[in-house]
Amino acid sequence: MGLHIKDDGSSRGRILASSLLFMGLGHILYLRQYLKGLLYALYEIIFLLLLPGIISRLKGMITLGDPKPELPVKLRDHSIFMLIDGVAVLALIFLFVAVYAISVRSAMNEYRDYTVEKRFKTNKESMSRLLGKAFPIFGLVPTVALILFFVVVPLVFSASVAFTNYSSPAHIPPNNTVDWVGMDNFKAMFGGEAAWTRALGRVALWTLCWAVLATFTCYFGGMIMAVVLIDNKIKIAPVFRSLFILPYAVPTVVSMLVWQNLLNGSFGTVNRTLMKIGLINSPIPWLSNAWLAKFTVVLINLWAGFPYFMLLITGTMTAISKDVFEAAKIDGANRFQLFKTITLPLVLYQTTPLMIMSFTHNINNFGAIFFLTGGDPVVADSTVTSAGGTDILVTWIYKLTVNLLRYNYASVLAVMIFVILAPFAIFQFRRTKSYKEGDL
Repeated sequence: MGLHIKDDGSSRGRILASSLLFMGLGHILYLRQYLKGLLYALYEIIFLLLLPGIISRLKGMITLGDPKPELPVKLRDHSIFMLIDGVAVLALIFLFVAVYAISVRSAMNEYRDYTVEKRFKTNKESMSRLLGKAFPIFGLVPTVALILFFVVVPLVFSASVAFTNYSSPAHIPPNNTVDWVGMDNFKAMFGGEAAWTRALGRVALWTLCWAVLATFTCYFGGMIMAVVLIDNKIKIAPVFRSLFILPYAVPTVVSMLVWQNLLNGSFGTVNRTLMKIGLINSPIPWLSNAWLAKFTVVLINLWAGFPYFMLLITGTMTAISKDVFEAAKIDGANRFQLFKTITLPLVLYQTTPLMIMSFTHNINNFGAIFFLTGGDPVVADSTVTSAGGTDILVTWIYKLTVNLLRYNYASVLAVMIFVILAPFAIFQFRRTKSYKEGDL
């Protein structure tokens, strides 16, 4: 038997207080929904049983362990494992708070229904309604949990490393512990150490230029080829489409490594062929001169990337009604005017979100840079920072972690990419007409 409820609203505060006091208590004491209340209560009981371990891991996350030189290396505190455990525990706490909020909201909704219907729902009715309304939520729970623990937790962990001194040689666990250092890494990268600040500015500027050039050259290169090949006068257009799609069909790593050998300054096939036919007298430093290497990576990326946009834009153009073109031709429009006033606006309308996604992809396009140049050539600050002349932020992050073991500085770069790129991509995508309207 549940406690008596008055429908004048005076019981609302008691149900709210009991639901806040313990999960499911309001359902059991007042709403006579014992099964639902017990399920909520069981969830909190399990959480309370795990609470000592949760507190222990949170303390470990705060301290990141203590140096214990008297112990064997395997028995010492591993700061990074303690940090990962702490972040995972925070995710569990978030889930607990979310379910707690759902339980309180459920109790208040049941009380509202009682004041309308003047009767308590049976356990069967309550569970049927819960399963019916919450079915989409239950269906999304596995996906949300996977995203939380395999996307959000690693992101939070990576960002947390930026506020530690996790780097070689003095702070690599388990031999040594890692400490929280606050904003020291950000200060060093953004003005505290001249070599690192100079390298950051140079690499960040080139990353932005690279992303813009790589995106627009591939996009408009693919558009030009799509417009040319869709012309009915070209009888063997399918053959050309098949040939042009080959660079996109071959894995990027293979293509870039082949081009790396072809453009080698000493024994590359391109230089040897040009010298053999007398066009040049000395080898061209395609990949060893900083500015020429940047031009080369953009050019090779165009060769490898335009087929994707060519196919994409071809499909978009075939969906445009031929009647529109016929009407424009009757009005006296030439081919350029047809492209400018009909094809280009409609194609941009459909593909702008994909172009934005391509821009964000190119900022993190590791393979196009690393497998072609390795980030080289070496420049003035490369000895200290390991940042080469064609390195973008993501390839520099790789070098910092693999070559220098400067995980803290690499994390600073990762945080910077996320903070700048994510809001920009979301903002630009939300401004596109295809996002706002959804159709033509």
